[in-house]
Amino acid sequence: MTSELILSRHDLDFLLFDWLQIESLTQRPRFAGQDRFDYASVLDVYEVLAADLFAPHNKKNDSHEPSFDGERVTVNPEVGSALRAFADAGLISAAFPAEWGGMSLPSTVERAGMAYLLAANVGTAGYAFLTIANANLLIAHGERERVAHYVEAMAAGRCFGTMCLSEPQAGSSLADIRTRAVPTRDGRYRLFGNKMWISGGDHDIAENIVHLVLAKIPDENGLLPAGVQGISLFTVPRKLVGADGQTSLRNDVVLAGINHKMGYRGTVNCVLNFGEGRYRPEGEAGALGEIVGEPGKGLAYMFHMMNEARISVGLGAAALGYTGYLHALDYAKTRLQGRARGERAQTAPQVPIIRHADVRRMLLAQKAYASGALALCLYASRLSDDIHSVENDFARDEAQLLLDLLTPVVKSWSSQWGLTANDLAIQVHGGYGYTREYNVEQFYRDNRLNPIHEGTFGVQALDLLGRKTRIHNGAAMAVLGGRIADTVARAQSGESLRHHACTLAGAWERIRTVTDTLHALDDPELQLANAAAYLEAFGHVVVGWLWLDQAITASARAGGPNANDFHRGKLAACDYFFGWEMPKVPAWLAVLDPVETTPLNMPDQWF
Repeated sequence: MTSELILSRHDLDFLLFDWLQIESLTQRPRFAGQDRFDYASVLDVYEVLAADLFAPHNKKNDSHEPSFDGERVTVNPEVGSALRAFADAGLISAAFPAEWGGMSLPSTVERAGMAYLLAANVGTAGYAFLTIANANLLIAHGERERVAHYVEAMAAGRCFGTMCLSEPQAGSSLADIRTRAVPTRDGRYRLFGNKMWISGGDHDIAENIVHLVLAKIPDENGLLPAGVQGISLFTVPRKLVGADGQTSLRNDVVLAGINHKMGYRGTVNCVLNFGEGRYRPEGEAGALGEIVGEPGKGLAYMFHMMNEARISVGLGAAALGYTGYLHALDYAKTRLQGRARGERAQTAPQVPIIRHADVRRMLLAQKAYASGALALCLYASRLSDDIHSVENDFARDEAQLLLDLLTPVVKSWSSQWGLTANDLAIQVHGGYGYTREYNVEQFYRDNRLNPIHEGTFGVQALDLLGRKTRIHNGAAMAVLGGRIADTVARAQSGESLRHHACTLAGAWERIRTVTDTLHALDDPELQLANAAAYLEAFGHVVVGWLWLDQAITASARAGGPNANDFHRGKLAACDYFFGWEMPKVPAWLAVLDPVETTPLNMPDQWF
């Protein structure tokens, strides 16, 4: 697969350098000494790795998923080769701080590069983004002398990382986890329990795996604390690591079985048993681990990784939607079928299907969804860079508020509409799209996981309406409203975007009114009954805002001497989003004010 079918470098460069203006970051101390050439060169490396080492085994990952023989998990050898090259290029630690041996690249650049790998082979890239997020959590919250050997090994590609939250009986309800961490005399803990849906939980890619495990410390009576306040976080390696950083004894962590997935098959997903006694490190049963930070604060620490993973999930969904769009576009330009409506003679030559109006509609929808989702993910990454680099406390706090508010939108909107783009890519291919001969059916199956993991669409909806819109008495909503108002004001200065600006302003005002109405309801169940519809509307308004903001940048270039088809295409995608997508917002909000209660009130036996 050529890189042109993986991702659009032209779009990435526009988003990074023209729209988000990441070169301005180099004026801040954290990114001093870097320049555009550095960022472009790093993106070149990601692009080459994606085309040469990740994409070639994507279909093999799908047809030959990881296997378990009762003793060990085996993955395709190409997975290890690609990840070793990725680590050797220094890209695992690309955004790590310099004091941790990293390049201190902006998160925005790293995420743009990772989009290439996720589009090329999401199964193999999954090991990388989990490991990076694992290391970032340890850097942020671990004691350096305890976690440095893990971070260094992950940066070198000798160790990979996981996150172990869910359990078979608990699912997303983390208050109900039962994994226990029993203190030992030397300050470590022995863990006993089961963890479910663990991506990258066991494999033969590297010499070690460090699991970040949520567990509860029992009291003096052996009872586990109730609720999420009693959850602590532990590092539990597959193999124990000595003072010299070398792996030694096998820890009491074993694979219970592999989950066989519809897609995303290249990333092994499994059930892990901790402390079943198959291995007895240092003569006893129980998986040895060390606590991260303070007892009882594990979930707060884990949110560092969870929120990073949610943005990565959104990015993966955007990337899969984007590569599906590029495949569909390439097919539509070359597939001859039918004739123009005005030319019905059988002797007339057939035309490429891109000439048919409905195919053009489907392609434009994919462009709006995929490029819109990519912009959303990179905007969130730019907010993260502001949080870690801006020296003004007020600006830093604003960026944090806005990132907290937008994280559920980044994860859920990209996952839903990136998947819709893949669905349309199959439709453009027609019957061929439903066969395994073409890549688009795999893109759809791979992407179907993204609305589920790292918090389902419904969980994100509850988080947005129930928590994030209330942050500091609506301060985050005020920040977002201010940025939308700024975009509206700039768009109204030109005739071509004035109508879109008015549409966006009206939609945001309606969101604000509905939010206030829902928050004022006394019944919390009624407030959140239709939270999914709220997230649908909210996400579309946010992406509409980002499309309009991009259009302001593109419009300035489209009217200049260097105008080109790319910028005109950006403006057309913005027109499509406001013409076809923004009209959906009132329908979603219609079931919120007043709240439509049929799903809430219907008795179980009526289903």
